[in-house]
Amino acid sequence: MGKQRILIVDDDMHIAELISLYMMKEGFETQEVYDGKEAVKAAESFAPDLILLDLMLPGMDGYQVCTEVRKTSRVPIIMLTAKGETFDKVLGLELGADDYIVKPFDPKELVARVKAVLRRYEPKQDEADKNVLKFGELEINLSNYSVAYQGKSLDFPPKEFELLSFLAQHPNRVFTREQLLDQIWGYEYVGDTRTVDVHVKRIREKLNGEDEWGIRTVWSVGYKFGQK
Repeated sequence: MGKQRILIVDDDMHIAELISLYMMKEGFETQEVYDGKEAVKAAESFAPDLILLDLMLPGMDGYQVCTEVRKTSRVPIIMLTAKGETFDKVLGLELGADDYIVKPFDPKELVARVKAVLRRYEPKQDEADKNVLKFGELEINLSNYSVAYQGKSLDFPPKEFELLSFLAQHPNRVFTREQLLDQIWGYEYVGDTRTVDVHVKRIREKLNGEDEWGIRTVWSVGYKFGQK
């Protein structure tokens, strides 16, 4: 796994450099920008894992930057400011900030806050594992609708993916064409049941060579996913 990236936004170059030094010492990769408009651009181009965002910025203040970033990203944001009023903190949090730290601050506290926020955004390993089905060299990711075989990503249209993932989540169970139509296409589908056969054929073609697992025709009336 590569280094996590921290975007540091502060119009005071000395503060930005100091923060950057502490973050790099902790193993983070950093980028510094000094005004609001550049911050919005860097949030996209640098693709940070977290943004440290000063409120008092030229061109566009931190509140505006936070609002713009939140239109397209859920990246964690910690606001840095000399303002310690409750109203300012509440406004920042309501606009989508994840934490708020008042200047002057102890750099060690800032590092601890950064790590704490990043931990909240890390997916639990057991939860991530539940969303990935593995059968030999075949991986089915239920979170992002992707399929990989022998390390290569395969193109699966939605219905093919839903059919494959449904069967894979119920290994060694037999489903009739009618049952699969109800599960994947819905009860109101009025097409031919042979559409299941067509989709199974396409899936088999894409997984050609899979020796350990696959979709089997059972008694010519249904299908199951399991060991060959």
